[in-house]
Amino acid sequence: MARLTFVRIAAPVLTVALLTTACGSGDAGSGATGGGSGESPRIAAIFSGSATDADYNALGLLALQAAEKSSGAQTAHSESVPVPDAERVMKEYLADGYTVIWSHGSQYFEATSKLAKQNPDVTFIGEFDDKPKEAVPNLWVLDRNFHTAFYPLGVLAAAQTKSGKIGYVGGLSLPFSYSEVHAVNQALKDNGSNATVTPVWTGDFNDPTKAQQITSQLVGQGNDVIIGSLNLGMVGAFQAVKGKTDDVLVTAKYTDKSQFDPEHYATAAIYDFTKPLGDMLTKIKAGERSGYYPLGFDTGVSIQTPKNVDPAVAKKVEQAVADIKSGKITVEKNLAAIK
Repeated sequence: MARLTFVRIAAPVLTVALLTTACGSGDAGSGATGGGSGESPRIAAIFSGSATDADYNALGLLALQAAEKSSGAQTAHSESVPVPDAERVMKEYLADGYTVIWSHGSQYFEATSKLAKQNPDVTFIGEFDDKPKEAVPNLWVLDRNFHTAFYPLGVLAAAQTKSGKIGYVGGLSLPFSYSEVHAVNQALKDNGSNATVTPVWTGDFNDPTKAQQITSQLVGQGNDVIIGSLNLGMVGAFQAVKGKTDDVLVTAKYTDKSQFDPEHYATAAIYDFTKPLGDMLTKIKAGERSGYYPLGFDTGVSIQTPKNVDPAVAKKVEQAVADIKSGKITVEKNLAAIK
């Protein structure tokens, strides 16, 4: 199976031709069995953007490739799938006989859940930012738990800020983004900090121009730690501080983005979907076709060793991660809108 999609990426400015490929061997037959009974699954995934983004979608492709290598799964993926097209694309994979369908992004969860109910012989993996109220017998739910990683970032910000002003730059004002801001505020409170957080949403996770404008405004208002929750937009956030002498540090999300501005880079909440996907596929292969898989510091999340900070600050961040893992610290999942 192959699908050709042309995508224009805002920054750096270029047009990329993306070939969606089916990896592995074997014909795309019919008669899906859900991937159970010990057989190697045939898994297809849909991504919201280019798998060459060195970000969220690239992490999805790496996990898919690892599954192919470790379990012999035949894999395929489609890139840059708009939400309105998600159901159609997944149905094409269903028609081609894929036994496991993974939608990489919570924006697809509604369509994924709907198709799971309509296709009980196929196993689906959907991403969500909470534990769904309704369990579907052939749907694995991957809870991304973004709030967990933002608590240590809040610890870093509390220890690092000199102005007492912390900026948060997000893309869309969604519940998971609210939970990140709440987690930062919890970290400030727990650490006795009087610093305040100013959250701003650009309206687009992948627009560097808007991110640069917003970040520049936050820095101009005295925010000396910028917590970024963007995809390609992070390029613009770093452009706002690059080459300047301002005592400002920026954190990122998903992957190491220190190459954008080593001077002002602090750390990143790093995500890896290889283990979560592998764990779920192992269970699916054994016949366990539904479940709840929460991401955490033992399952796909880590905090990159902080840079450009005092060793004492880095140690506080490391301790926060250890305390969360041990259960000493519980990071509240608060999805309520920021008032």
